[in-house]
Amino acid sequence: MIYLKIFFFTINFKLLLKIIVIILFLNACSFSNIKSNEFKTPDTSDINLAQKNINYQSCSVLYNEARKIDSILLHQNDINNNSAKTAIYTFINFSNFCKDDSLAPIYLIKTAQVSIAIKNIPQAKIVLDRCIEDYPNFKDKSCALFLLAQLFDEPTYLNNEAEAKRLYEKIITEFPKSDWALSAKGAITFIGKSDKQILEEIKNKN
Repeated sequence: MIYLKIFFFTINFKLLLKIIVIILFLNACSFSNIKSNEFKTPDTSDINLAQKNINYQSCSVLYNEARKIDSILLHQNDINNNSAKTAIYTFINFSNFCKDDSLAPIYLIKTAQVSIAIKNIPQAKIVLDRCIEDYPNFKDKSCALFLLAQLFDEPTYLNNEAEAKRLYEKIITEFPKSDWALSAKGAITFIGKSDKQILEEIKNKN
């Protein structure tokens, strides 16, 4: 449920509570009709490598392809493996080939979102790590950190609450005025608690 309008995959209630704010990010980002058999899906192991032999003449062409598939996903109620793989390949091509473009880190985040939708958590982590490391001045770095923290926070994903807490605290310290700092403060209060405990707390507050 990263793009709330698009992805309706099964998700733990605790994670749902913590990622609901993700829909505030990149709401205006947009995706065209690309045939999935025109692309080869990148393996998790080599997603850090730049694509070779790209048959595009400019970043504008790559961006237009990424924007097209983005638009398709935004209008889907569900996402299948073929469209997800097409999106991941297209977004990675753009981000790799056009590293200096201001939209490159945004499409890394989009790649992570699609990867999560098809439960490819290792791949999501790789692109989020790259976004954070390669774009230290990215204005929405706090979003990438928050999404990465959620992966560590979720028991069925990376399952490392200590690392999740460290990342939440990093957001609060380094980006205190961001929306993600507020979300991180809330997410920290859920660490170590069961869904039942969280529901009880919400019930008691209402």
